[in-house]
Amino acid sequence: MAALATALEARGRESGLAALGFTSADPFVSTRDDLQQRKADGLHGGMQFTYRNPARSTEPGRILTDARSLVVGARSYRTAEETPVSVGSARVARYARSDHYGDLAASLESLAELLRGEGWSARVVADDNALVDRAAAYRAGIGWFGKNTNLLLPGSGSWFVLGAVVTDALLPESSPVEDGCGRCTACLSGCPTDAIIAPGVLDARRCLAWLVQAPGEIPEPYRVAMGDRVYGCDDCQEVCPPNRVPRHAPGARHLSGPVGGGVDAPSARVDGGQWVELAVLLTAPSDELLARFGRWYIPRRDPRYLRRNALVVVGNTPDLAPDEVFTLLWPYLVGPDPLLRAHAVWAARRHRRQDVLRWLPAEVDMAVVEELNRPVEPLV
Repeated sequence: MAALATALEARGRESGLAALGFTSADPFVSTRDDLQQRKADGLHGGMQFTYRNPARSTEPGRILTDARSLVVGARSYRTAEETPVSVGSARVARYARSDHYGDLAASLESLAELLRGEGWSARVVADDNALVDRAAAYRAGIGWFGKNTNLLLPGSGSWFVLGAVVTDALLPESSPVEDGCGRCTACLSGCPTDAIIAPGVLDARRCLAWLVQAPGEIPEPYRVAMGDRVYGCDDCQEVCPPNRVPRHAPGARHLSGPVGGGVDAPSARVDGGQWVELAVLLTAPSDELLARFGRWYIPRRDPRYLRRNALVVVGNTPDLAPDEVFTLLWPYLVGPDPLLRAHAVWAARRHRRQDVLRWLPAEVDMAVVEELNRPVEPLV
């Protein structure tokens, strides 16, 4: 099977993967135990991804009968920083700026086709509840677990999406990667909400990357920390030293070659960017928002949650002109959705627009009443 593994590595390089590794399809027993314990402790914060059914997501044999190996791949989503579109712009995390998982799935499907052509069964899993992708990548020797729970590739960092091909072919297993964090705790101190409560332990109830995707309200204690983020949070990665090393640094374990293998390989389909205008999020029709941002995880595929996030960003943007604040908030202050009214009230109070709030009709929703009365730290 060594020849097949070599062929898979060559195909991975050609299809744009930055790293490739092989491991057995044995159950991830310790990962399952960790997920179940953290779920019991409430650290999942309602997050369903891999937590929905730990027994399933840690058992590759449930994905493919007679599974024997996992071919695990990493594809880069490292992108250059961009200038904000305008003062009234909201920030998008790097992994969500383009369809990087779509590109990853296409790369992995190319590997699956090679396996099938050799007579083996193969199934691709990428951004899928069926498999704990970071645990698979760790066991396949692609990287080590950072203290922020992300997988880091030696010499390349963590700007990668991960996925796997489950197959009944028996492939040689890759060697594990040693821990590279050492005594560094930059991610723990760099998290804006102290969500990394211990090395390798994340409390999703505080994590902005999860809170902007979760249903319900953005908890008031974390709204200011959201800053200009409308989707995702990269802070624990941005402060991580391995994420700032030059590409192809010494010791990097990645595929190299003339076609797409570099760690900075861009997405083939660029359909987004770092910044999106608040006016778009707050004034565009719902079907237009779903057409543009529907590949993001949006609870119940309801654009109100994008608008909720945008209202918090309005409340965190000091340079908005008073008339712009009014234009963005007024439809939601008098709108029918109490969730959005509550967040619009918070944003108006951050901008000291009590004059506008006095025009509102009597409020009957208790969550909105609470927003009208609770202490709020003004922007200026």
